[in-house]
Amino acid sequence: MELKDILEQLGLSPYEASVYLATLEIGSGTTIQIAKKAVIKRTTCYDVLTDLKNKGLIFESTKEKKRLFIAEDPEKLKKDLERKEAVFLEALPQFRSLYNISGVKPKIRFYEGAEGIKEVYLDTLRYSGGFLAFGSEDVVKVVGQDWMDTFIKKRIKKGIRVRAILPKTNYTEEILHENDQKELRSTKLIDKNKYPFSIEIDIYGHSKISLISAKETLAIIIESSEIHNTVKLIFEALWDNLPEIKLK
Repeated sequence: MELKDILEQLGLSPYEASVYLATLEIGSGTTIQIAKKAVIKRTTCYDVLTDLKNKGLIFESTKEKKRLFIAEDPEKLKKDLERKEAVFLEALPQFRSLYNISGVKPKIRFYEGAEGIKEVYLDTLRYSGGFLAFGSEDVVKVVGQDWMDTFIKKRIKKGIRVRAILPKTNYTEEILHENDQKELRSTKLIDKNKYPFSIEIDIYGHSKISLISAKETLAIIIESSEIHNTVKLIFEALWDNLPEIKLK
């Protein structure tokens, strides 16, 4: 992705992104120099520089009676993002209380393709308290082992534990279960021949469940307290009746 596109995704306008990058590359320059580098009109450049000054991304200096504009260290963008994230996270419970108004109809969202499945996976990381999963190794074939390893690392970093019921295969027994302790996971296995389910079901948050089909490369998030609680009870009933896996 181009640097300009990244800056625009961070909230800068196209002109602001161009002027900031031009100033960053020049080091310090006059309005005319920066405008030429950014390929925009001088009058427009001056207005944009003023906006960037107000955002704390450009500061002004004087040398030999010339007004010079200097770009702030890009690290400031990172700090601003972290500050905004901290403010938002502090208010997030209040937003959720408005979002999850009791009595509303269940919300259902559909996601398609590998990227859609990844987005559904990442949604589980937005909630603390861990989650429950009827897992399927078929999903790994869609998102890729490298992406799944990265997802697991993110989950571990957030301290999110998971309990998973999985069909017994070489992968689930020798790779997943063997790494349960370090990957904050508890696993129980079922006979894949008797119960060959291929859809993954994740139960998380206070009211969410996701259904992920690797074969159809689609996923669904259902937000409903009643459905969530019922599926959770089904998981717990099965979990309580499955034996612990004996260590080899």
